[in-house]
Amino acid sequence: MGGNAISTKDYTLLKDFRMEIELKGGNFSFSFWVYIIDSTTAFPATIISQVYSDITSSAPFIALDENKSMTLLPLSLLCKEAPDPTSSTLLTETSHASMKNEFPLENWVHVGCGVFTDVFRLHINGEIVGECSLSSSFNKYSISNGFRKITLAGASGDDGLQGYVYNAEVLTLSLSIKDHYFKDPPLQLSIDDSSTSDIEEGIDGIWSIVGGKASCRRIFSLDVVLSNAISQAIDKEVEVVASLLYSDNGLPVEKTSDDEAPLLISYDGIEFAASDRPSKLLHGRASFKLKISQVLSSKCDNRLFCIKFEMPEFGGYHFLRTFSRPIRCISRSRNPRPSSLTWKRPTSASYSLNGSTEFKHNSVHEIKPSPSSKRVKLGQENTFAVERQDEECNSHAWTANQVENALRSKFEGSSENPEEIGNSTFDSESNEERDSDFKVVSSSGYSISDLTVFKYCLGGLTDRALLLKEVATSASEEDLLRFANEVSLYSGCSHHRHQIMIAKRLIMEGTKVWNSIAQNNRAVHWDNVVFEIEEQFMKIACCSSRSLMEQDFELLRRIAGCQEYIAQENFEKMWCWLYPVAFTLSRDRINTMWNFTSPKWMEGFITKEEAELSLQGPRGLQEPGTFILRFPTSRSWPHPDAGSLIVTYVGSDYTVHHRLLCLDYTYSCQEGSTNVKSLQEMLLAEPELSRLGRTIRSK
Repeated sequence: MGGNAISTKDYTLLKDFRMEIELKGGNFSFSFWVYIIDSTTAFPATIISQVYSDITSSAPFIALDENKSMTLLPLSLLCKEAPDPTSSTLLTETSHASMKNEFPLENWVHVGCGVFTDVFRLHINGEIVGECSLSSSFNKYSISNGFRKITLAGASGDDGLQGYVYNAEVLTLSLSIKDHYFKDPPLQLSIDDSSTSDIEEGIDGIWSIVGGKASCRRIFSLDVVLSNAISQAIDKEVEVVASLLYSDNGLPVEKTSDDEAPLLISYDGIEFAASDRPSKLLHGRASFKLKISQVLSSKCDNRLFCIKFEMPEFGGYHFLRTFSRPIRCISRSRNPRPSSLTWKRPTSASYSLNGSTEFKHNSVHEIKPSPSSKRVKLGQENTFAVERQDEECNSHAWTANQVENALRSKFEGSSENPEEIGNSTFDSESNEERDSDFKVVSSSGYSISDLTVFKYCLGGLTDRALLLKEVATSASEEDLLRFANEVSLYSGCSHHRHQIMIAKRLIMEGTKVWNSIAQNNRAVHWDNVVFEIEEQFMKIACCSSRSLMEQDFELLRRIAGCQEYIAQENFEKMWCWLYPVAFTLSRDRINTMWNFTSPKWMEGFITKEEAELSLQGPRGLQEPGTFILRFPTSRSWPHPDAGSLIVTYVGSDYTVHHRLLCLDYTYSCQEGSTNVKSLQEMLLAEPELSRLGRTIRSK
């Protein structure tokens, strides 16, 4: 799709869809994309009917059964068992091919139909999901009498089923159904849930956002993405506008009593009515910094809200608008009791390993302060601790210990602790250099300007990701260490340092692995990728005794956002989560705990929901103090906490808490000590943690 314009001429309303097909020997392959709007339609319901010129009524060809599973039925002219066009035969009473799962509504789905004289097959997203043999039912009489044309027609609005059809095509022998799936997917607008910042999400999936008066309401942010149906970002310079609706009926929220807009958007610190200031997509992504005014849920009969994002030019197309999760707008709560666990506000980013395309970046919106519980005291914000690398771990993939040691040896005169740098007094020569140009200059002559440093410090995570990719591609490892220390100094947060330092290796190794896997193919079957992923993970994590399990790979596939086939975009999303995790596991103490099997301190890669389920007992939550360790699935490079550890535990208030562990300060304090504690010992020494829980993993 070239240019910046979006063409809608190929998108047809389901009720207007009509295509005449001429059969050749009773065989044809037919593919199309379909988007079914979620409504109050009763099921079963017909999507596409088969119509014959000499018969006034029609019979279903593609339908959704009572369980909302897609069903392909045989042609009446080919099969005596097909539903009679003049009767109301139920879908279950005739031969059919159907998918096992529920058909997803409000999503583009690729449907392929292979119709032959002896068999017909249903394809979903390029894969066969149903097949039915017709060898005994073939109606030779119809074909011999020249009955060779049928018309496929979309369901009329009277049937209740509404939607869109895109790129419907009778396929030639040279184009397979799978090829058609990748050929020209339709567009869709969606919210990148992983990009949300300053939004608390409850167990019920409802977002809590602080609104109210100007002095109380808080900015929250999220990204809206324009992509095609196979998750490839689409670079179109189109405007997207946000508006606040009531979640129960979809009506716009009224202005407040003082005529203030219910939803505000922030530009350069100035608030505007969100409906008056659209945001333009850049590389397929628009970032919104929003505020909700004085329309608190408590003042609106505890009603929930939602945010609608749409393109004003294409407001009538459902797939070019998207809605947030239900929102409860609350007033600013009291400050929680002081507590010592380090936690940081989540952010978002998009990035590319090779510079060709922008991709979604996962971020956290789950680690939130709890007024009713203490946080686990395992460290404070500080620089990444350096540990000695085991001699026996001799992999070509660098581990956390190797990178830190190698880079630090090159960077003479720099402090390990950026906070110590911030508290020290620069000598006159250093002051003069900083005042004049503020450049980080390496012995190789490459310089990173003060503008780059301050752009990284002041920019959002999206800006940081793009800038870091550009810097890491050209800079040496010494340059990156200097840059990391400058960013830590001027941002006041040392956690950026680690992500900057691993950037070059992450990008280089990720590109190398994908090129090895893909072999110039656009997409690769997931089963062919699993072995290479596991091999690279074990090398980076410096682990030869423990491999990944089937559930681990399933979670990786979910993070990648792919199904049977994985494209480069999907691989990069997965790699930017997996690499920091493997890097963390290469640290000596954590590596030891990962390899510990009795008990298993770290079961594997689990989600927040699986961790919470694991802490449930037969009569509710388990005993207070029961905990599980996990890696957050929503934090990926270059988020400062990518690869971090989270403890999910039952608090003394009998609720589940999620706390980010900051181990760096604890480890650095133990360096040189004769009584070095293991991570297991430090965890069990915490008042809120008493026993390790057993993880229940999804099948």
